[in-house]
Amino acid sequence: MNLFELLQEPFVRYAIYVSILLAVSAALIGVPLVLKRYSLIGTGLSNVAFAGMALAAVINISNDLIIVIPLTITVAILLLATDRNAKIKGDASIAMISVGALAFGYFLSNAFPVFYFPSDDIAAVLFGNTARMVTLTAGDVMLSLGLTVLVVGFYVLFYNKIFATTFDPDFAKATGTRVKIYEVLIAIVIAIVVSLAMRLVGPLLTAALIIFPALSAMRVFKDFKMVCICSAIISVVCSAFGMITAIMWDGAPVGATIVLANIIVFAVFFGTGYVLKRK
Repeated sequence: MNLFELLQEPFVRYAIYVSILLAVSAALIGVPLVLKRYSLIGTGLSNVAFAGMALAAVINISNDLIIVIPLTITVAILLLATDRNAKIKGDASIAMISVGALAFGYFLSNAFPVFYFPSDDIAAVLFGNTARMVTLTAGDVMLSLGLTVLVVGFYVLFYNKIFATTFDPDFAKATGTRVKIYEVLIAIVIAIVVSLAMRLVGPLLTAALIIFPALSAMRVFKDFKMVCICSAIISVVCSAFGMITAIMWDGAPVGATIVLANIIVFAVFFGTGYVLKRK
């Protein structure tokens, strides 16, 4: 069956739409996180979302987002908006929460296996499963579209504040910018992005959607706006390519395919940046 024939199936179109929309959101929100040296927060929040999925399955809540999103937002705010002089610094906090949440989720999945969160299929849950695309609906597309509009609107309306908060929060605070508010807003957005993206590529690979496009763009561009635009383009191309490849190549895992596409693009941009610096 060729791609044109596959596109006649609604769930295939939904999967491509969702992957592209989430790619834009993840790439844009990933730029300030990478610049603030919070790259690993994607992994930490993904593991928290995984624990939320497991908890929702155990207590028999079919729509796990009811638990996953509030839980992930709470943890994101605690990580991003806590005082910089806290006894446990950001990287240590992320590592602690990441490992703890992953262990908690895995424990629940084994101690209380249920039919839609089976312990014997945990790898598919953690790394993403092509079969999950069949469950995507028009509602998922609209949810992803709403998130993308939220993220893009957030950037358009508060671009200068995001820029100042990202590069020099102390100076931004001195000029009257309410840094904590913008850090909380960034935390909320990244938590929602992670909660939705991990359903497609799996908790362990969600961080790649956030980190790789931004890092690739930074190899070539230095301007913040150009990094954001290039990051979004890279993310869309890699996600669309990975999704289509997984659909056409039966058995190819969606999450891993998208991540591998991002790694290849990063290698190309890394080489390009090296060449440009030598000139």
